[in-house]
Amino acid sequence: MSTDGQPHILAIGGGTFVPDGRQGLAPSPLLRYAFDLTGQDRPRVCFLTTAIGDGDAYIARFYTAFSSMDAEVSHLALFPMPNVADVRAHLLTQDLIYVSGGSVANLLALWRLHGLDAIMREAWQEGVVLSGQSAGALCWHVGGNTDSFGPELTPMTDGLALLPYSCGVHYDSDPQRRPLLQQLVGAGTLPGGYAADESVALHYVGTEFVQAVSYRQDAGAYRVEPDGPGKAKESRLEPRLLAAL
Repeated sequence: MSTDGQPHILAIGGGTFVPDGRQGLAPSPLLRYAFDLTGQDRPRVCFLTTAIGDGDAYIARFYTAFSSMDAEVSHLALFPMPNVADVRAHLLTQDLIYVSGGSVANLLALWRLHGLDAIMREAWQEGVVLSGQSAGALCWHVGGNTDSFGPELTPMTDGLALLPYSCGVHYDSDPQRRPLLQQLVGAGTLPGGYAADESVALHYVGTEFVQAVSYRQDAGAYRVEPDGPGKAKESRLEPRLLAAL
């Protein structure tokens, strides 16, 4: 748990892991930043791959990717049944919970079915650092846009709403993301919020956005706000540049 006692969320637009040159993945500086938020030398980290169906190959790949970090790593799977006897107890003893990308619609449905929506809120309030990429970033917000239903993006408005904002991910790599988020905010379908390019993370303390961080010089974060009837305005937020691992 975070040593400052504050609830932290690190919502990552993309780039938590980078190719390691051996057909695997290595942690990026964004993951180190998430680890540092716990204040622990060897944090307890649980990752969830609900959004990609808890496939064995995905879980094994995540364990390998996390293996270079000094941490006590576990995972929570919901298929075909929870792999831990007491889901709540397991999550509340973690320092960091990391949620993978994939289908945010499926993630939310399964979490609610298993009561994880309430457990995640409790963990966050107790000081467990929450993080994740793409679906694992969107889920903490009111909503955003998603490819959960097909390649054409659609609105997602039923997030966990720990954070009272909309969220944009993969903002510079998917040309559908920016205009749709602006449209949804302008129409009032979603509240104003924040968006992140690839390799950028949005850091919140409590419900307050405090800064964006990145390991790529030209990457950006953005504030998206309503700007008159049916319109939205976007303001660039310069991320703090992180050192390489």
